[in-house]
Amino acid sequence: MEAVKCDGLIKNFGKDGRKVSAINRVSFSVSRNEVFGIVGPNGSGKSTLIRILSTLLIPDAGSASVFGHDVVREYGKVRRVINRVSVDAAFFKGISAWENLRYAARLYGMAKGDAKIRSLEILAKLGFAEKRMYEPLEDLSRGMQQKVAIARAFFTAPMLLLLDEPTTGLDPRSKLDVQDYIREAMQREKDDLTIILTTHDMNEAEALCDRVAIIIDGRFVALGSPSELLAEYNKSALEEVFLDVTGREWKEIEDEV
Repeated sequence: MEAVKCDGLIKNFGKDGRKVSAINRVSFSVSRNEVFGIVGPNGSGKSTLIRILSTLLIPDAGSASVFGHDVVREYGKVRRVINRVSVDAAFFKGISAWENLRYAARLYGMAKGDAKIRSLEILAKLGFAEKRMYEPLEDLSRGMQQKVAIARAFFTAPMLLLLDEPTTGLDPRSKLDVQDYIREAMQREKDDLTIILTTHDMNEAEALCDRVAIIIDGRFVALGSPSELLAEYNKSALEEVFLDVTGREWKEIEDEV
């Protein structure tokens, strides 16, 4: 069974009295134990697609399933096997990192002791000092908050992890810590973890993903393994593939959103 399958997904939004297409007839599948990357600039539809797969948005047309469960009709079953990290992770900012993690553990039925051991283990590998766990989230840097969000997602042992621009805004050291942990988790979990990663960092996608889709204006315009895309377009880097596929400069597209 495929981990994720989408067929003809469409999602529109209203803006200034007109319809804006966020997702435009997108079809793809993700195999179990695959890291599937979705790459594109801000506003291209990456986060909308993630929100559909995480049951937070209902598509206007088409279908999407996670481990055989329809994301609309069987959203409860989908939510039991997924977790999501977004660029703006939600926390109770006035309480400590550990209190936030302990609250999440209760929601997932984890014992307090098990949750703490697992949290400390993950945070240590992410370069997060144990003593900072007891400080209010609002006193921690953006990078440290994001590491707590990643620990929260991983300690629940999801079958599908949706990472929506998890390293955006992080300093280079924190970004490398997160990327290294993703690689380690995929090796450790074997067949029990599948990841969909959205990013606008082409180097990150090339380093982490088994396959990459380039999305522009809600449509997949290229899809394949990094090596396949480089060979198909005779390029040495994914960013060069992007420029060739779109025929536009990266800055031009960023300036449009």
